[in-house]
Amino acid sequence: MRRLFAIEDGRFGLDGGAMYGIVPKPMWSKVHPADDQNRVTLALRCLLIRDDGRLILIDTGIGNKWPEKDAGFFAINRSQSSLTGSLAQLGVTPDDITDVVLTHLHFDHAGGVSGLNDGVLVPAFPNARIHVQRQNWDWARSPSDRDRGSYRPENFSLFEGSPKLRLLDGPGEILPGVSSLISNGHTFGLQVVQVEYPKGPVYYAADLIPTSRHIHVPWNMAYDLNPVLVMEEKRALLDRVIAGDGVLFLEHDPDFAGCRVRKNDKGHYQPGDRFQFNGDY
Repeated sequence: MRRLFAIEDGRFGLDGGAMYGIVPKPMWSKVHPADDQNRVTLALRCLLIRDDGRLILIDTGIGNKWPEKDAGFFAINRSQSSLTGSLAQLGVTPDDITDVVLTHLHFDHAGGVSGLNDGVLVPAFPNARIHVQRQNWDWARSPSDRDRGSYRPENFSLFEGSPKLRLLDGPGEILPGVSSLISNGHTFGLQVVQVEYPKGPVYYAADLIPTSRHIHVPWNMAYDLNPVLVMEEKRALLDRVIAGDGVLFLEHDPDFAGCRVRKNDKGHYQPGDRFQFNGDY
């Protein structure tokens, strides 16, 4: 039977104004307080799928290749959890992972797909096939000045030309029971991953809906390349989650791993029942 586990890679911090875009700080800070450097705490949460001899990891956290100064800048904190530590608690080693599905190649999603061995870049999951959208791969290799800092070649350059790299062309099945929907509002070629499950599908929304606060359609990130398109894509995804009695998996929410979605009396989307994904919802 398919089992689903939230895999924590610690916490990090991003500027609250960047996380909430045009939303005034007196509004967002009530539900997501900032530190003295205006950073809000965010989870680095991946999803492990155990299924029929496969161990599938969706996204890989922020990685361990950070100089001390940069790690401090992003307030990277692994005092409570790390990617390898969270896997080890389930009896899983990096060598056991058969497939890594990357929603996109921003550093806080793909940073953990590679590591350093005596200063040399090496795959962090040596036996895994890497699944990423070709559109995002191409953009990551030649990003705009606006988002160049989010695409760090040291995270993915070693897979160039590798037989382990599988470039996907648009929506559809990635692996049995695991498929993708394409989003181009946050960045180009981001894949929202849909995981079939007996209780209803799970949607790994990545940065289209990074936290439960961003379920509210007008609350978007300044990092989004096309915020108007993000709003349209969010509505479409949230309606899909509701219609299929599905669950939204939240990669960066600091409080919980996933939730159902409902509409209130005003027609606004809101979090419903919450889940932590400890083998089940």
